[in-house]
Amino acid sequence: MEAIELLRNKFGVSQKYKYELKDGDETILEIYWNPLTIAERESIVAKSGEGGSNEDFALNLMITKALDKDGKRLFQDGHKATLRREVNAGTLQEIQLAMLGSGEEYKLEEAKADLKS
Repeated sequence: MEAIELLRNKFGVSQKYKYELKDGDETILEIYWNPLTIAERESIVAKSGEGGSNEDFALNLMITKALDKDGKRLFQDGHKATLRREVNAGTLQEIQLAMLGSGEEYKLEEAKADLKS
């Protein structure tokens, strides 16, 4: 398997991640997303503005990438102010950290083994 195929198959945008926001045992919201690409990251950084904070980046990431199970966006750009003012920061950070940490479950050793095959 060529390196480009390995990267696309194991780390490509066709991957889908899921996070369940829970209140006790009850699932309140299921959030899906595809991996962040360099192009998307550049766009999100641009939305955050020059000198934008990490919080702005993370919120814009969540707004841009969060999908429902059918692949429709959960949030629109116009929701940013409401999310900032009316939703617990810890809850938003929980979602954002899940998004930022996605893909870590595929270990380097597995990637090396796949590349050799």
